[in-house]
Amino acid sequence: MKRIGWALLLAVLALAAYLSWWPVPIHAVSWQAPAAPGYSGVHAVNRKLAGLNLISLGGEAGPEHVVLGRDGKLYAAMASGNIVRMSPDGSAQEVFVHTGGRVLGFDFDAAGRLIAADAVKGLLAISPDKRISVLADKVGDDPIRYADAVVVAGNGKIYFSDASGRFAPAQWGGTFEAAVLDILEQASTSRILEHDPGSGRTRVVARGLSFANGVALSGDERSLFVAETGKYRVWKIDVEANDLHVGAGSPQVSVLLDNLPGYPDNLMRGEGGRIWVGFSGPRSPNVDAMADKPFLRELTLRLPRALWPLPKPYGHVFAFSEDGRVVDDLQDPSGIYPQTTGLTETADRLYVQNLHLPVLGWKAR
Repeated sequence: MKRIGWALLLAVLALAAYLSWWPVPIHAVSWQAPAAPGYSGVHAVNRKLAGLNLISLGGEAGPEHVVLGRDGKLYAAMASGNIVRMSPDGSAQEVFVHTGGRVLGFDFDAAGRLIAADAVKGLLAISPDKRISVLADKVGDDPIRYADAVVVAGNGKIYFSDASGRFAPAQWGGTFEAAVLDILEQASTSRILEHDPGSGRTRVVARGLSFANGVALSGDERSLFVAETGKYRVWKIDVEANDLHVGAGSPQVSVLLDNLPGYPDNLMRGEGGRIWVGFSGPRSPNVDAMADKPFLRELTLRLPRALWPLPKPYGHVFAFSEDGRVVDDLQDPSGIYPQTTGLTETADRLYVQNLHLPVLGWKAR
């Protein structure tokens, strides 16, 4: 019995040592998460997103970002690294281009080029004849580690998010894994960048964000709206800001939407000037409870992935006006169509983007 007792004691000590000291890639930073509002008020539970029509993607998955091109075709960025082109009803699917990385966001410029934020390759330009060129993969000598979302202004300037200054998807197991590491760490190393195709220069507009994700321009193109996934909010930032830390108290930056009930992802311009936001998942009470407990967040990464505090399956998108009013809210509490990264609004349909599914959901407007 003594031997069994000693063996159990040694096993417990070994487990305690592992959970306390085994190296993990993050250096968690303490922060104060606001008390979650839950699903109430403008985000009260509804089922307006339930029962979507589904377009099979023929072996592809994860239509993270969807854009209606000038040719009347839908373009969708897939987990495989392909950008798939299809008719609005989902027919005539074809691979438009394969970048060799993972495109998370894209837009079209005045010349018809597809401007892509590739989380592995950087900022890319893809010509109508499918030639790929790298516009930017560094700012000075500093690598762009996680290009995420992009929007092209009328003057040709390109604004995009570099979601993590610490965790590049190519080195940390993929975009999802790198995002989890960055959000658990909360070091706020993300930034918003501007690329000027005329000069070839790339500069920092703003920094100090916790996993900056979706980016959209205001109607007058003087401001950027930026989804900060890691801290549940949307910022409004002056496009003329230069290397501005968002916490510096400048009049060039302000929080437009705060303490959201989920992780805001893509931002997409819709009809009537509204901007759609997708929640990749609802907030986790366990993650919020660990906000000011860095050790527990580091300990989490020593557990099997099945025990990580990931968001539960839940479908949720909403739209806001430029003054920060929520003007529409669509939910699917069943989680049948989860990880809703954004919504693409056309004249007659709403296409709901997602992170991992082999289908693209849509509903009539």
